Amino acid sequence: MPRKSRETKNPVYRRGSAGGNLAVATLAFAITFWAWNLIGPLAGTYTRRLDLSPTQTSLLIAIPVLVGSLGRIPVGALTDRYGGRVMFTATTLVSIVPVLLLALPITSYPLLLTWGLLLGIAGTTFAIGIPFVNAWHPPHRRGYATGVFGAGMGGTAVSAFLTPHLANTLGTTATHLLIAALLALTALATYLFARDAPTWTPNTAPLTPRLKDALRLPATWQTSALYALAFGGFVAFSTYLPTLLQTAYHFAQTDAGLRTAGFSIAAVAARPLGGVLADRIGPVRVCLVSFVGTALLAIVLALHPPAELPAGIAFVLTAFVLGLGTGGIFALLPRLVPSTQVGTVTGLVGAAGGLGGYFPPLVMGVVYQATGAYTIGFALLAAVALATAVYTARTFRRVEVGNT
Repeated sequence: MPRKSRETKNPVYRRGSAGGNLAVATLAFAITFWAWNLIGPLAGTYTRRLDLSPTQTSLLIAIPVLVGSLGRIPVGALTDRYGGRVMFTATTLVSIVPVLLLALPITSYPLLLTWGLLLGIAGTTFAIGIPFVNAWHPPHRRGYATGVFGAGMGGTAVSAFLTPHLANTLGTTATHLLIAALLALTALATYLFARDAPTWTPNTAPLTPRLKDALRLPATWQTSALYALAFGGFVAFSTYLPTLLQTAYHFAQTDAGLRTAGFSIAAVAARPLGGVLADRIGPVRVCLVSFVGTALLAIVLALHPPAELPAGIAFVLTAFVLGLGTGGIFALLPRLVPSTQVGTVTGLVGAAGGLGGYFPPLVMGVVYQATGAYTIGFALLAAVALATAVYTARTFRRVEVGNT
């Protein structure tokens, strides 16, 4: 109890400073995630323009996810060294390049894949924000802080809802130019207003030994397994759901985008709640609710329920339980990892989460092309979610509420 009191009085944890930096980080995360998810909402346009097969469309959607996932490993380690302010600014600026390249009239599938590859850079900012906001908050508030920051993944909801409408109204070129301008303004805002926490100290150890040290921690692999399902499931749905709704339920591209935005909003709203609940009842319980719920809902979706109310409710509830899980996992991680390694471990765990979102669209595309339905894909999701729930219960049963 005395320890908590001292932390609360420490100037580092003043509500204003911590809140301001949390707000800037969340904004940067949301805008870069909008950019990262540009291709998914416009996949129907690219498919028609280049006459792509379902498998080719799935690969196109998955490519930015792959780079955004693997890129979190070096970006997380670089954040430990250079701090969140520098890394947010630099990564946001670099993300402008592929957004502008995608504004060009592209008629080559390999070239489109290449620009999508570069667009993945925008998805690495997650590995910057987690250690950045962790450093600004005391241990008993980090579930809340990482949950609020994680709500920035609502950029995918913004993308799913606005990108198709902007493309129809302004044209695809103007839409990309608008997003590039937002990225430039965000980079300026992070440079001017973001500050690293006063107690943050750069980790100047060489990158390779730091990665090796992080990989030796059991917690790195354990939380990676959990995040591959929770965040990977969110990414897979938010990127591939527009295509799934168009092929399985025959919605127009804009209508599919609107429903995908609803999915993303549910996950975004649940993530801070998952963090807050983790602070109160423990992150393990939150994760178990998430994984068991995902398994049950995947079984429902495998039955291909009718559109709107049955299917729509199932998709939204799936988003909600996945969002709870993402909030719970990053409340769990700081309890298991030394503070000097949070950035590096976050990069590795974030990469696992992104990779978890890379493969499902490919599987769904192959399954649909082979069978004309998504039943097998949802059945696989149910099996993986159930196995992850069992693993969580066994591995983290000793992690208790309040253990920091």
